Amino acid sequence: MFNNAHSTFPTAAEIASQTLVEENSYRFPSFAASDAVTLGLSIRKRFRGSSRHAKGKGLVIAIQTIAGHPLFCCSVGDLGHISGIGDISLDSWSALEGMINVVKRTGHSSYYVEKGMAAMGKTPKQMGLQGEFRVNGGAFPIWLQNAPCCPIAVVACFSGSSQDDHRLVSTTVRDYLARLSSSGTSPTDASAPSPPTAGPSAARDEQTYTSDKQPSTESKESQE
Repeated sequence: MFNNAHSTFPTAAEIASQTLVEENSYRFPSFAASDAVTLGLSIRKRFRGSSRHAKGKGLVIAIQTIAGHPLFCCSVGDLGHISGIGDISLDSWSALEGMINVVKRTGHSSYYVEKGMAAMGKTPKQMGLQGEFRVNGGAFPIWLQNAPCCPIAVVACFSGSSQDDHRLVSTTVRDYLARLSSSGTSPTDASAPSPPTAGPSAARDEQTYTSDKQPSTESKESQE
């Protein structure tokens, strides 16, 4: 009976395979700074409505370009309370940065790397992921549909739960892309400046300029 119950849980290899499917499926048509802000706020809003936040859990969120330029950064919770117990800590930001470094190093989500290592029976030391790296779920690569060479950015969050943090990021990315697909346009398209159009005043100026350039018939006859 216990063997059958245990078999219902997915193995590390199965989780890694599913995570890889997510990475290949969740790709952006474009990605601008405004998309990063909207995505980051969506993660924050979703976490604030979760049972984990209701129980006092905190969260740190960051979105960076693959080169390390910050696009979005915020925390949900406080470093310390009057009671002396904080939702987040200074180590939370260090952990988050380490997870982002894993994505930059491997090109894969930190959760995929974690479960892939577990499936192979490897340790971070054996994979060369020590020091500035943190192998915990929660960091996810942002790929463009027409750029398969490398991710363009990384979105990450950390609350201390590898599985929950990955699910929070991946489902928010999935739902954000679904909204883009249903609307048919990216938010960056709406915010892009439109080319100037010639109004009535521009047409009058053009007409005046043309008439000034063309000599009248009377001036030609006087010269003759």
